[in-house]
Amino acid sequence: MKIVFFGTSEFAARILKDLLDKSFEIVAVVTRPDRPQGRALQLVPPPVKKLLIDRQSYIPVHQPEKASTPEFQETLSQYVADLYLVVAYGEILRQHILDLPKLACINIHASLLPFYRGAAPMQRCLMDGCLKTGITIIEMVRQMDAGDMVAQAEIEIPEDMNLGQLDAKLMELSFSLVPKVLQNFSECFKNKVAQDTEKVTFAAKILPEELEIDWNLPAKKIHDKIRALSPTPSAWSKVKIGDDVKRLKVKSSSVVSGVEAKAGSIISLNKEIVIACSEGALRLIEVQLEGKKSMFAGDFLKGIHQEINFI
Repeated sequence: MKIVFFGTSEFAARILKDLLDKSFEIVAVVTRPDRPQGRALQLVPPPVKKLLIDRQSYIPVHQPEKASTPEFQETLSQYVADLYLVVAYGEILRQHILDLPKLACINIHASLLPFYRGAAPMQRCLMDGCLKTGITIIEMVRQMDAGDMVAQAEIEIPEDMNLGQLDAKLMELSFSLVPKVLQNFSECFKNKVAQDTEKVTFAAKILPEELEIDWNLPAKKIHDKIRALSPTPSAWSKVKIGDDVKRLKVKSSSVVSGVEAKAGSIISLNKEIVIACSEGALRLIEVQLEGKKSMFAGDFLKGIHQEINFI
């Protein structure tokens, strides 16, 4: 089976690596253009391209600004591919591109569709305190994440699992599910299932203003936000240390029940940081003050010799 792989992110790169290691026939790779990064604005390749560079691969790599142009359609058609596999590519493909492969164009989505369609399924799932999630492989259609389900697998979510850990677990799940689908594609595709439109929910992109912690929320709700954004970009709170106001990222936390105090007030700064919320309190386990490295809360407090308040 001749496959054109569309992907950009680290998640996509690891999927591609697994497929190459298992000798699937990837005839071309489509990824986003190199982007300037750092103070020097040096052009940096996306993770998918970097993987192929590191492997010294001869697979053709295409980096169009827009993949759905007539010019790039002509380029893709030359591969006469059986299947397009799209993983976190970063652009919505138009129907004339989806119609090019002989068999189908399929996408790997990190949720149990029809729940959490959209850009941030893992983050939104954790924010909502879900107890399970998974991977869904769908046939791509014009409407975002709305295609028929070709295959699906689920995992349970422990109450303290963060985004990085969930990403790793779903990656392991993908390493098992995706090859099975590709090896038995005709059978899987024949038995595809339509999504229940009455159960559809959406996972909107995480906005910068969502990262700030609101201590007026219940402790459990704040804890779920922290783990949904950890290790990056991280939820944060303003703290006043002496006369300086800075951002303190919170990398991990735990809920403390049975606490009744004004939301945002400090319950404990004795070798640990415990902050009151509207319901219960939150123990901050790992934190990172802006400009500093991440550390356990106890170690952070050892370096603070001024009054500290959470804002």
